[in-house]
Amino acid sequence: MSIPRSEYPRPQFVREGWMNLNGQWQFEIDQGRSGEIRGLQKEGVQLSGEITVPFCPESKLSGVQYVDFMYGVWYKRTVELPKQEGRTVIHFGAVDYHARVFVNGKLAGSHKGGYVSFAFDITDALREGENEIAVYAEDDTRCGMIPSGKQCEEYAS
Repeated sequence: MSIPRSEYPRPQFVREGWMNLNGQWQFEIDQGRSGEIRGLQKEGVQLSGEITVPFCPESKLSGVQYVDFMYGVWYKRTVELPKQEGRTVIHFGAVDYHARVFVNGKLAGSHKGGYVSFAFDITDALREGENEIAVYAEDDTRCGMIPSGKQCEEYAS
């Protein structure tokens, strides 16, 4: 399978030893925002569907095309890493609105603010070989306290 948007995201800062995480991820909508209590972040727990990242779940390109409200969603993927030298940082272009990132079942960091990029140093959570990354994103577009873009506060078919 080809990786969508496989180019280095910031050409002026290109560096050796980077990995593009776009492509197929496990995916699950979490309307009750109970996934962490149910253990969806834990290693080996499978999510119910798939999504093509970097496309949003509402889009056709994502393979999900779910256009109703989603209060929480989970993404999960296993990546194979060679023996690392130095630090490893995971970068996100943006995640709506409150994101929690887990590496091998352990919380690596959280971020609020759906329109800005962020990164976490995940070196201490990694191991040589397979590593599982889980991302939980929560975004209540009908809450007046959370910024939203083109999303509508009313359902429109």
